Amino acid sequence: MQEENTGTKKRIRADAARNEDAVLEAAKTVFATSGVDAPVREIAKTAGVGVGTLYRRFPKRSDLVVAVFKREVDACAKDAKTLAHDLPPGEALSRWLRRYCRFIVTKKGLASALHSGDPAFDALPDYFRSNFEPALQNLLAAAAKAGEARSDIDAYDLLRAIGNLASAGSTSGSNAGDDPENHEGMQHTYRMLDLMIDGLRYGKSG
Repeated sequence: MQEENTGTKKRIRADAARNEDAVLEAAKTVFATSGVDAPVREIAKTAGVGVGTLYRRFPKRSDLVVAVFKREVDACAKDAKTLAHDLPPGEALSRWLRRYCRFIVTKKGLASALHSGDPAFDALPDYFRSNFEPALQNLLAAAAKAGEARSDIDAYDLLRAIGNLASAGSTSGSNAGDDPENHEGMQHTYRMLDLMIDGLRYGKSG
């Protein structure tokens, strides 16, 4: 009987984890197309769960926004490690900066929520910096050591510069489901990012 109860509890936890992941993925999609004020029912329907299931895990909308934001930050920071493992240092750096740029552009709705003055979001800027700054610093250090980037770049300064650049890019007027990569504003942002990356190589050692 004890083994049966243990197995049941594990299945319940696994189901709960799947439901939470489905809700967060759905919320990310809905926020990108309809904004962070989109109806909760739309998110629940996209996730394939009941509204009650969503509210049990995320009682307030701010809880859901924070969870989506942290999940996306974690994924972007994790990609830095993956790229560093799979690619030469200079290419890994360039690829991740492009990835980070896309993160900023596609999270405009979340960014507006973060600047809404709601105290529920007060800790998120530090979460953003504490994950992205070391991720980028490691990529910069590896590229500098390989002679593929200059060694005097501050990671936080670069994050801010690209954030400002990406925030200026716009995908407004696009249809829901369109890929931001294909929009003129995003292509312009990438061209400017390429110039910035070229600047990282200017004055490099080796």
